[in-house]
Amino acid sequence: DQPEVKEEIIRKNERLLTFLKDVYVESRDPPARVKDGGGERLPCKQEEKRLTKLGHLGALDVKKVSKGKISIVEALTLLNNHKLHPQIWTAEKIAAEYSLELKDVNSLLEFFIPFTVQEFPKETKKAIKS
Repeated sequence: DQPEVKEEIIRKNERLLTFLKDVYVESRDPPARVKDGGGERLPCKQEEKRLTKLGHLGALDVKKVSKGKISIVEALTLLNNHKLHPQIWTAEKIAAEYSLELKDVNSLLEFFIPFTVQEFPKETKKAIKS
C-alpha cells in the first residue's frame, strides 16, 4: 500500500533493458530417444464403451464395458444361448451382438462350456447304509 513501492515496481530500469536486448538465447530439444518399453506408458486414447445387456442383478450389474469386452452376466447369457440354440446363436451373430472379434468368440465357445445341473429322481437315490 506504499506509493513509493508501487512506483518502483512500475518504473522500468533502462540499463537492465539494454542488457536484456543484448542477450540471445538459442534453445534446442534434446534428441528423441526410443524407450525400451519398461518405463512410463503413453496415455492411450479414451476407450469406446458400450452399454451392457443387463441381467437380473439390477443395481449390481455392470452398466458399461469397453468395446471388445463383455461382462460376466453377458458371458453366461451368450454361452447359454449358444448351448440351447447353436443354429440361431452362431459365433458370427454373437460377435456382432456384443461387439466382439470373431476369433475371441470362437475361443470362448470352444473353451468355456457352461455346465448343467441335473437332479436325479428321488426314487432312484440309494440310501447310504452305515
